[in-house]
Amino acid sequence: MEECFICNKHAGNIQASGVMIYEDEYVYVGHIDSDGAPNYLGHIMIDLKRHAPTLGDMTIEEAQAFGVIMARVSKAIMECEKAEHIYALVSGNSVPHLHMHLVPRYPNTPKQYWGPNDVYDWEDAPMGDNSEVVKVCTRIKSYLENNADE
Repeated sequence: MEECFICNKHAGNIQASGVMIYEDEYVYVGHIDSDGAPNYLGHIMIDLKRHAPTLGDMTIEEAQAFGVIMARVSKAIMECEKAEHIYALVSGNSVPHLHMHLVPRYPNTPKQYWGPNDVYDWEDAPMGDNSEVVKVCTRIKSYLENNADE
């Protein structure tokens, strides 16, 4: 899939922010990339490695891997980054390759900024450059490695 952003990312043709958090034969987990603009820290992407447009296109094995890593990464964000809530969103409107956004809501986020897109509008939202993204990714990766049986 030459024109697929996610396929190109996995082929190494596109450099994304941060570092790989987790990868197995079915899924890849990394931080969202904002094309050089500051990133909302902890906004994680779970990509299905095989090119498939929607949740309904997954095999049972892919769905199991996707669900397990979604739960594990969500817990890691809550533990490592002290998020109080995790929003999960699968859209597929702009990139027709299955990927899930995990967006943390941090303590003291005003209610009018609750929601996976609204948190970005909060003036005190935790935004950071690539060096800060790498630190977040490293903490989450470390948590997953040290808590593999959770």
